[in-house]
Amino acid sequence: MTNWTTFGRGAAVSAIALSMAGVAMAQVTTSSIRGQVTNDDGQAVAGAMVTVTDPTTGLTRTATTNQVGQYTIRSLPVSNDYVVSVTSADLQGQYLEDVGLNLGDATQVDFVLSADAEARQDTIVVTASAADLAPTATGPSASFGLETLQKAPAINRNITDVLRLDPRIYVDESRGDINAVQCGGKNSRFNSLTVDGVRMNDNFGLNSNGYPTERIPFSYDAVEQVAVELAPFDVQYGGFSACNINAVTKSGTNEIHGYLFGDYTNDGLRADSLEGDDITTGEYDEYRYGFGVGGPIIKDKLFFFAAYEKLEGVNLFDRGPIGSGAVNEVDITQAEVDEIRNIAMELYGYDPGTIPTSADNSDEKILVKLDWNISNDHRASFTYNWNDGFNIAQSDGDSDELEFSNHLYERGAELTAYAGSLYSDWTDNFSTEIRVAYSELDNRQISVGGTDFGEITIETDDVDVYLGGDDSRQANKLYYETLSLALKGYYSTGNHNFSFGYEREALDVFNMFVQHVETEIDFDAFSGAANAGTLPGVFDPAIENFRFGFADNINYNNSPTGDPNNAAADWGYEINTLYGQDEIDFGNGVVVIAGLRYDWYTTDDAPETNPDFLADYGFTNGQTLDGEGLLQPRLGFEWDFSDNLDLRGGVGLYSGGNPNVWLSNTYSGNNVLQFGADGGAFGLEQNGGPSIFDIDYGLCEDGVPTGPGYCVPQDMIDAVAAGEGSNFEINYLDPNFEIPSEWKFALGGTYYADAPSLGGEYVFSGDILYTVSQNSAVWVRGDLEQTGTTTVDGRVYPTYSSVREAAYVLSNSKSDAKSLLVSGSVSKSYDFGLDWALGYAYTDAEDVHPMTSSVAFSNYVSRAFGDPQDVSASTSDYNTKHRFTALANYERAFFGDNLTTFSAFGQAVSGRPYSVVVGGDPNNISGFNPYLEGNPYLAAGAERNGEEGSWWGKVDIKLEQEFPGFLDHKASGFIVVDNFTNLLNDEWGILREPGFPSVCVIDDFQAGDCESRQGDASRYEIRFGLRYEF
Repeated sequence: MTNWTTFGRGAAVSAIALSMAGVAMAQVTTSSIRGQVTNDDGQAVAGAMVTVTDPTTGLTRTATTNQVGQYTIRSLPVSNDYVVSVTSADLQGQYLEDVGLNLGDATQVDFVLSADAEARQDTIVVTASAADLAPTATGPSASFGLETLQKAPAINRNITDVLRLDPRIYVDESRGDINAVQCGGKNSRFNSLTVDGVRMNDNFGLNSNGYPTERIPFSYDAVEQVAVELAPFDVQYGGFSACNINAVTKSGTNEIHGYLFGDYTNDGLRADSLEGDDITTGEYDEYRYGFGVGGPIIKDKLFFFAAYEKLEGVNLFDRGPIGSGAVNEVDITQAEVDEIRNIAMELYGYDPGTIPTSADNSDEKILVKLDWNISNDHRASFTYNWNDGFNIAQSDGDSDELEFSNHLYERGAELTAYAGSLYSDWTDNFSTEIRVAYSELDNRQISVGGTDFGEITIETDDVDVYLGGDDSRQANKLYYETLSLALKGYYSTGNHNFSFGYEREALDVFNMFVQHVETEIDFDAFSGAANAGTLPGVFDPAIENFRFGFADNINYNNSPTGDPNNAAADWGYEINTLYGQDEIDFGNGVVVIAGLRYDWYTTDDAPETNPDFLADYGFTNGQTLDGEGLLQPRLGFEWDFSDNLDLRGGVGLYSGGNPNVWLSNTYSGNNVLQFGADGGAFGLEQNGGPSIFDIDYGLCEDGVPTGPGYCVPQDMIDAVAAGEGSNFEINYLDPNFEIPSEWKFALGGTYYADAPSLGGEYVFSGDILYTVSQNSAVWVRGDLEQTGTTTVDGRVYPTYSSVREAAYVLSNSKSDAKSLLVSGSVSKSYDFGLDWALGYAYTDAEDVHPMTSSVAFSNYVSRAFGDPQDVSASTSDYNTKHRFTALANYERAFFGDNLTTFSAFGQAVSGRPYSVVVGGDPNNISGFNPYLEGNPYLAAGAERNGEEGSWWGKVDIKLEQEFPGFLDHKASGFIVVDNFTNLLNDEWGILREPGFPSVCVIDDFQAGDCESRQGDASRYEIRFGLRYEF
């Protein structure tokens, strides 16, 4: 194994120089080989025949060198088994075995042929040194081959377990299975993921993990190779501004091969104490199992590979009342929790469930791939991928919140995807690729307790307690389809390799998202008679108000028809792309690429116009991206400076990754399709309001009590039906909206240091990446104008008035967010089975807005600011300033031919940034213009994300032992320990982070109480497993 990049190995000879000097072509599924053939005098050899063969499939491709001795063979499947040979009528032939190709890279294979008369009769075998075989790319990148995927301590069976080996890639492990990938301090929503040519991004933008599904949407064992690119300069890259993650799956060969696996863990294999505190976890068992098999359908022609994987797992929850033994005990007693539950059952007729410690989840996936070698000049492939899985998720998970189990929700999705590709070589100079892909996603978000009872919040002095169906899951349905087409061409002449193409991706969305369909009801200490001290109870006043039905807030939203499906956004658009590029190989180790990419949007769907908005603003809220486009120039270079030093760099403009859910808000949040009513308009809220037990109700489902929670106040039903009420702010797209983009500037190199006295060759690599984000997408209020200022504790805050129809506008920040990423690594491999790598990355990343939510209002308030309308650049919410990584692998056959493999991965990272903010009600500062929630206002002297959280470090290990199987098969048993550090000592490996959003009120900051333990990442977990390969 050779760390986080797939290298080849061999002994050096003068006959050949081989290097991975390719122009990486992400969002592709193949690789290529190129090079130059010269004679002993350095003269170009024209007319030489170069043949590339994969013995495992019989695939054979040929090319003839041109007048300058150069050749290119494209569209080769990823493999480590290629044989490359060259023959010439007047010179000695040569061939190279076991050539491995990296996904999307062009491997440079140069031959020097001898004119010796006797030698002409033979064809010689040549090899290359590790330095020759090491890959270089035009920008910061990493690729991970099959060996790395199999040996890494991948307890999650997720490619994120491997991507984190690169110090520039931080995987957020604080939220269970989510594992968001943050590249260079950027929001994971701005990444792109493609698998066998199918874009498997979260195309809508609901998930923090970047996947459209709850977990990796394909079997981990089905992956042949995965690459991550932070700044590729090939124009075929698109649809991202953070990083591109590209994976290709395994293919069948001429022999039947396969595997079976299973692993297991339970509550007894999880840490039961942290920092001396006993931790209570519900009993559970978790299983994962699967198989894969591949082989020939027609030898040398048609092949198949299929993989299946199933998880029967569990979600764990960290919070509980005082004395519960939870990872984080919130400031409420068990007696108060019990009283709330009793009131709900006895007076509201509703069982809210219990305080959860764990809940079952599931995930299942199938992948089938066919490869057809039609002829030596034409090849086709087809991939089918299906995934259905869910988690049980917390709706309100902060450390000052607690929810009953029926307030949790099932967050799941079913993905079905198909992709077909045809690769054709029409001449030695011209080749094409055609790809068609289709995917559909059926997303579900369903409250555990069902949707017949609304959300109730009891806002006690220190903790908000939730029961009933979460207000955002009462009418929530998403379905979308994606159809994509790619037409690509490649033409070579002289030392020029031209690439050109057209791509089109069409997205069709149905999104129903209506909050409060079953109502949202809040109780606090200041609602009803409790504020006057007239209630006799001994519990917190909010609990007493809950008992007597004195509400602080009641919300109801729906379509005027009473059917939330009529309030859904049904819309779509197309992204079209044209690109062209010239790759110039100067023949002296210098390769330059220059190209242009143009993306533009088309759509026939527009949000419905709200007449009140049109009257106030003078333009319609029905703005779209139709006709908007962006020209993206790219320039990159690679330079084999010497036998031991490769340099790379470039500059380019990128765009993409902006979640479509933000656009969807403008289609559904227009106050035409849906309306809202607030109980305050009907005298149902605040002091002196009637008990909600004493009012009229409607829209009660069959078989439930008539009353609060199960039904909706009749006055509010009537208002919404009439298209009246206290509506949410309209969401609209700025008519001057520009496509967000990011400039990337990169410079890097790889040096191979031969130090015999220190054990041989060391590989040093370093990169500098500087980015400038332009026109970042932000949500701000479109109706506010500053009217004055107010001063609190010495800090001056602007105040605003609403002068038009209240609205949120999806607009651009005019402040450029700049980021610097400096990284370096050193790696070493030994003949006795040991290899290791050390890495470090320094990141100073900015953003103008964290944009963490799918809802405009939540995006607006879930951040820190001195001015709610300010969207200027500051330290990113996702910035990890320092990250150290270490990887070690040792492999040896202690028992006959059966290998024992030990792998360890460690990391140490600086803490998550956060902001010091003012406590109390923010509306005391804003005057409810705008209305705010949480604690967003920066304290005096504070900057957004001006504080750095606690460092975190841990080590994960894997131990695997082979033993004989039947015939020549191999079996193995393995153990993986996540956070082995915590297993050694329960004081170690503890991750502490601020809550969401990343703020800390000034009193807590002064008390040193800004962070809480993250149980899932802090507690060690052990898994045992078996694997059988044939």
